[in-house]
Amino acid sequence: MAEPRGAESGGTLRRAPVQRRSTERLTRILDACARELDEVGYERLSTRAVAARAGVPIGSVYRFFSDKRAMTDALAHRNLDDFLARAAARLTEPGTGTDWRGAVDVLVDEYTAMKRTAPGFALVDFGVPGETNEDLADRLPALLGDRLATDPADPRLRLALVVAVETADAALQLAFRTGPSGDPRVIEETKILLRAYLETVLG
Repeated sequence: MAEPRGAESGGTLRRAPVQRRSTERLTRILDACARELDEVGYERLSTRAVAARAGVPIGSVYRFFSDKRAMTDALAHRNLDDFLARAAARLTEPGTGTDWRGAVDVLVDEYTAMKRTAPGFALVDFGVPGETNEDLADRLPALLGDRLATDPADPRLRLALVVAVETADAALQLAFRTGPSGDPRVIEETKILLRAYLETVLG
């Protein structure tokens, strides 16, 4: 799994891991946090329980995180990095097509797959929508590359990607409101909605 972005920017970690041992310990803490979220939810999540599950001293958790909110924020950033890595790998597979429409389907499919299987993702996915949705929109042009038949620096494209990400977020929340597997009808309608909207910008 990708290292939390906070380790690079200092935005979520008190101290970035330098040695391999520290990086592995941080990974165990975030893995334990994800599993605890699935079992007890955010309200009952505790740093002490995460430390016990990760097999590390409680001080190791506080070495990286000030509280459980900072810890779940780092998990959310890792989720976003993992999502983009999974999507990038899928987009190189034969049969995914070479235009943005196929990429839309891949992005929705990878998100729903993580929603169903990735520990902790059902609760925190990418974190606070107002922050991470903008981050995701900013990172999509690099991911889509030549599939975008327009200038990546075009302000209209950036706005369209923000709107598309926010729309997908709301629609997929609806899809998973009825159960952990998601409503396949709503998921398919989300793809249709996104393709129809982005057609107005990407053609």
